[in-house]
Amino acid sequence: MSSGMTAKRPFFTAVSSSVRQLFQLLKCINFAQKAHVRISSEGLRFAVEESRVIQGIVFLERALFSSYIYSASAVEQADGDDDDDNTVAFQISLTALLETLQIFGVNDVKDRWTSRESIYSGIASSLARGSSATPFGNHALGVTGICRLSYAAKGEPLCVVLEESGITTTCEMVTYEPDYRDEIPLQRDALALKIIMRSHWLYDAFTELSSTSPSRLTIEASPSAPYLVFSSTGPLGSATIEFSKDQQLLETFQVPKRTVNSYKHSLIKAASRAMQIANKVSIRGDEQGVLSLQFMIELEGGGVSFIDFRFVPLLPEEGEEDEDNEEGQDYDMDEVAPQE
Repeated sequence: MSSGMTAKRPFFTAVSSSVRQLFQLLKCINFAQKAHVRISSEGLRFAVEESRVIQGIVFLERALFSSYIYSASAVEQADGDDDDDNTVAFQISLTALLETLQIFGVNDVKDRWTSRESIYSGIASSLARGSSATPFGNHALGVTGICRLSYAAKGEPLCVVLEESGITTTCEMVTYEPDYRDEIPLQRDALALKIIMRSHWLYDAFTELSSTSPSRLTIEASPSAPYLVFSSTGPLGSATIEFSKDQQLLETFQVPKRTVNSYKHSLIKAASRAMQIANKVSIRGDEQGVLSLQFMIELEGGGVSFIDFRFVPLLPEEGEEDEDNEEGQDYDMDEVAPQE
């Protein structure tokens, strides 16, 4: 009887005291329909990609949940081996999951830096008085619901149970076989630039550049002035924004030599939601031109979560094509092949 009970033990169960917190984080990578999910003893990892030129990754560490149980022994028993990678992976519809999480309604987090009518105007005044309010606090997101997640076994649905104001809703999300290739590789030992700044500075710059309806965004960094330059050209004109090396703007600035790379504007736009709600962003680029934007988001209770976007650069000699000619866009795919 005990062995039978062990065999039926769910692989994974977790409880979050904030449905909206999960929704807002996952909404940041909502640029593709399906998400690759990996469950481990450390937490939940959601990854989304599009055509191997952009990837978005959200990692929800176990500390973000009020309860988190991952049965490695149950996974081992189901797999029939004792390998060290005791993780479970599958795909789900990210669109369906987000619709499920907002079934009771979710106040959408707006631009806290530019909208005077934003819910963040109240937070700003609270922060001025020394309050611990955050973009994910109850003041910003409304009444906090409870979300219970469970995954019984491989091939089984991901069960999502939502509880709020005495109402309980249970949804079973169909899971699919994982079909997710390696991450777009970032050569951490060969970085051409590493810059840490306030995320709202990046968001403001990106918004300004977007006014020209550009097809590409160029990032230039140099150890001498101008230190950091964002530029774009579109049918409505061109725009350039420069950042000085002032530590009040650029908290960290590590650029050993001049580097220039261009990226498809519409891909960078996929990270704009994370730019809006993050506190800081780490901008990293390797010698092959792969760009990483890692956003740090402060959560209710003093915790933090990270969202990582990676982008493949456009080839230097291309990129002047019209935005509508998307199939003609060539990316430096050979240069960013996974390293052996």
